[in-house]
Amino acid sequence: MKTTLFPPTPVRAYCNTPPHPHTPVFTRKMNKQPLRIAVFTGLYAPFLTGVSVAVHQRVRWLLQQGHEVFLIHPQINHQYPKNVGKRPMAGLSELQSFPNFSHYAFPTQPLIFYKSLPQPLNYRHWSDTDLLKGFGPDIVVVEEAAQMRGIYSLFLQGYGRPIAVEYAKQTGTPTISLFHTDIVAYIQYYLGNQIFSLIRPIIPTLIKQFSEAYDASFFSSREQLAKYTQMKCQRSEYLPYQGVDCQKFNPANISYNPIPNDHRPTLLFVGRITPEKNVMQLLDAYPIIAAKIPDVHLVIVGSGPMDEEFRRRAEKFSGITVWGESHGTELLGWFARADVFVNPSVTENFCTTNNEALASGTPVVAALAPSTAEQVSPGSNGFLAEPNNPTDFANKVIAILENPALKKEMSQQARLSILEFDWSTCMEKFENKLYEIVQARSAKKLTLGDIREHKN
Repeated sequence: MKTTLFPPTPVRAYCNTPPHPHTPVFTRKMNKQPLRIAVFTGLYAPFLTGVSVAVHQRVRWLLQQGHEVFLIHPQINHQYPKNVGKRPMAGLSELQSFPNFSHYAFPTQPLIFYKSLPQPLNYRHWSDTDLLKGFGPDIVVVEEAAQMRGIYSLFLQGYGRPIAVEYAKQTGTPTISLFHTDIVAYIQYYLGNQIFSLIRPIIPTLIKQFSEAYDASFFSSREQLAKYTQMKCQRSEYLPYQGVDCQKFNPANISYNPIPNDHRPTLLFVGRITPEKNVMQLLDAYPIIAAKIPDVHLVIVGSGPMDEEFRRRAEKFSGITVWGESHGTELLGWFARADVFVNPSVTENFCTTNNEALASGTPVVAALAPSTAEQVSPGSNGFLAEPNNPTDFANKVIAILENPALKKEMSQQARLSILEFDWSTCMEKFENKLYEIVQARSAKKLTLGDIREHKN
């Protein structure tokens, strides 16, 4: 089912629009006209990923500042598992309370390698250009542009062409791309090393091709930026747009402790149970930890295509709980309740759950990967372990659990270390960048107009 709520013509009655009640007075930009922003995303509620959560938070924040936002997001339909549509996630119902919000659900089909996530249908089924003509944006933001086009599935699925580029060429509207995922690492995990080695030589060409279509490609991780710059990503730039709501995630959420009468030291993983998340390695590290900390409790919060296999292998350990998905205050409670947050993934791009754990005052032990070194300071707010080394990972966890004084110090440093990435701080930088790009494009148009007038 499609929902089209954008106006038929690009109406710009900003000055006559009263501030929304959700908009704090101090956040309204009195010296800057609100922007009309189109946001394309391949992932949004009820599809549960870090991208979905981030997109929702970003759109809500922009709406609170008085900007007009048109969100183009994936459609949920009968092809997905029934539990997907029933997730109690923040989504459209919250955003629809803003008068400056509109949206469109583009048709989708399940992603080949992961049936719980969507892939846009080809552009023959719907037109991004027509949608943008109806809205008339000042700027277009494409979240996870590579996934929207179909690079996740090596073009076997996907939209088939760069989102918003056709419209941008017609109108001169600036378009930007936000990188959330280490696409190359994901492809390698799902195709395997042998097939990946065959296609690896053409990957820089693909990355160059889709990235050069945009005015700018932003990375929230300097390490990922460096990696993709080497692979010919065009117009690449670091921008800390991926923050965490430090007010929402904080140590006081221990009041929502999901297991209040359980006093075992708790290790927590929150995320999708998929190959690229390396969750299976926690089953290899757990017995090493349990040999030193006999009552240690490992809690896995999440779901995914490897769910059944993980549960089956975890059955032989009495100290492992596969909790399933968690939402709302219960999830906040898990982050605050945990003694150590564990993340063995080597494919993260400024991982959302790492941020949420740190904001909750929980030390993090993570595999060394692009971006984790930007989140975890070894010995201060956690430890970094050698990638794909369960023994080293286990020893890092043991070092924290065996030393109460160290754990206490790390808990205090954890929250302090992430405050610079508070959501509002990151979004103000993001908003300023949008204004900068729009103003630069406007100035360029004026200059070109003057040149043409002079020639005539």
